[in-house]
Amino acid sequence: MSGPVRVMVERGKKKRTVASAFDWPGWDRFAKSEELALAVLAAYRGRYAKVAHQAGLADEFGATGELEVVERLDGIGMTDFYGVSMRSAAPEYEQMTEAECERKIALLRACWAYFDDVAARVSPELRPGPRGGGRDRERIIRHTNGAEIFEFAKKVGVNTPLDARESPVRLRAHREALIEAIRDHNARGVTARSWTVQFLIRHSAYHMLDHAWEMEDRDLSVALET
Repeated sequence: MSGPVRVMVERGKKKRTVASAFDWPGWDRFAKSEELALAVLAAYRGRYAKVAHQAGLADEFGATGELEVVERLDGIGMTDFYGVSMRSAAPEYEQMTEAECERKIALLRACWAYFDDVAARVSPELRPGPRGGGRDRERIIRHTNGAEIFEFAKKVGVNTPLDARESPVRLRAHREALIEAIRDHNARGVTARSWTVQFLIRHSAYHMLDHAWEMEDRDLSVALET
C-alpha cells in the first residue's frame, strides 16, 4: 500500500462532502467542500495511525504518501444530512483475495479494540456538543454497538439479539460471527445484500472510529487532568 492514499469523494447536493480513504477502513471524514473534506481527512492521519498500529500495519501505513482523489460520486441524502459515506468505491465491488480480506478484517478488529479502549477510559459524562444530541458515554456505546448488531451485521446474515451489546462475552461472540460471515461472503463472491462486502467493513469501521473520536474529543477527564 505504499504510494498515494486512494480517496473517493462523495458530494452531497447542498451541505456536505465526504472523503474516504477506502483502502484504510474507518478513515472517512466530511466537511462543507471537497477541499475542506480532504484537509480534515489529512488532519486525522495521525489519529488513524494508532488504528493501523493496532492492526499490525504501522509500517505499511507509514509508507503511504499524499491523498489522491481517484473517484468522485454524487452522494445521497445520508451524505448531506449526516456526512456519512454510503457509496462503494469502484474497487470495493471487486472480490478480495484472502490476504486482502484478512488485512481489512485486521483493521476492523483494530477499530473495535480502539473503540472499546476509548469507551473504558473516558468520563461517563461528556462535554456538551452538537453531535448525537449530547449523548453521554453509555448512550454512545449502546448506539454504536447496537447499530452494528441491528443493522450492519444483518447484511451478511448475522442475526445477533440486540441485548448482546450488554454483555462483553456475547459482544465478542457477535464480532467473531460477523468476521466469519464476511470471510464467507467474500470467498463466495456474494454481496452483503445491497452493500458490497468491502463497504460493509469500511462502514462498520467508520462508525466505530467516528464515535470513538467523538468520545475522545468530548472527554471531560482530560480537562480535569490539565
